[in-house]
Amino acid sequence: MVELYLIRHGKTYGNTLGRYIGTTDESLCTEGREALKALACPRVEAVYASPMKRCLETAELLWPGMPVQYFDELRECDFGEFENKNYLELKDNPRYQTWVDSGGQMPFPGGEGHEDFQKRCCEGFLKVLESIRQKGFRRAALVVHGGTIMSILEAYGDPEKTFYDWQVKNAAGYLARWDERNKGGIRLYEVEPIGIDGRLCTGSDLR
Repeated sequence: MVELYLIRHGKTYGNTLGRYIGTTDESLCTEGREALKALACPRVEAVYASPMKRCLETAELLWPGMPVQYFDELRECDFGEFENKNYLELKDNPRYQTWVDSGGQMPFPGGEGHEDFQKRCCEGFLKVLESIRQKGFRRAALVVHGGTIMSILEAYGDPEKTFYDWQVKNAAGYLARWDERNKGGIRLYEVEPIGIDGRLCTGSDLR
């Protein structure tokens, strides 16, 4: 059984304003950095990440000095016309209202659709699992984006939930177990939220 920590990056300035931050390559803001420094981290054998600055900076703060392997497929969704804008800036945009009315299921104008985004994220996740398999790791962390985590867990989480049921705050995430012996395809079991109380996990195995 492999333990996987799926962690959303810390806050950026755009996050503090409620903006859709996808392709914008923001660094962490001061608030985000300070919140991460207060977290206790589990020991892991490997760290995987999105190549975006906010994820790589988060990984370095949580697991300083550990090498990070990143996959381009784990990037956040391309929000297209809505990129780097928030509700107040978009509320009078008819395309935004149409997207909201669809329950977030329509493709972002000029950006990615849900199915294409999820397919990309899952391709990156499969690369992570292959690396874990080849190297025999038993505990690893993925430092990625909220949408990336939601896509992975919608596809592989057990019990099954919808995309928006897996929403996660900055600097929080989920702990899941992956058993390669499962004959029914890839499933992530015993998925539980972490980071809500200011720590990534509990127990003695912390540093």
